[in-house]
Amino acid sequence: QVQLLESGGGLVQAGGSLRLSCAASGSIANIAVMGWYRQAPGKQRDLVATITGRGITDYADSVKGRFTISRDGDERAVYLQMDSLKPEDTAVYYCNAEVITIPFMTRREYWGQGTQVTVSS
Repeated sequence: QVQLLESGGGLVQAGGSLRLSCAASGSIANIAVMGWYRQAPGKQRDLVATITGRGITDYADSVKGRFTISRDGDERAVYLQMDSLKPEDTAVYYCNAEVITIPFMTRREYWGQGTQVTVSS
């Protein structure tokens, strides 16, 4: 079974920074895409940023220029550097990975349990 372990959330003031980390483990053949999503109270879960195994990135318009997604060389970990944080960034942030598992080479999405980010005004 694949497990995604997240860390790095916390409480910061507006304008501050946080760095989120996510490490994948389990019976993994390949990870095609890793990314971050967030969900604020009473709202749906939305895309924040994704990165492919070839390093191609995509960002939500609301975080462009402020957040940076990156991936380890072994392609088993993903990071989200969050700068110039705003109160509206407050949410639970979830790691996501599109994983091809062994031995049957099945493809499915896995989610971390989330890490809380709170930005005070």
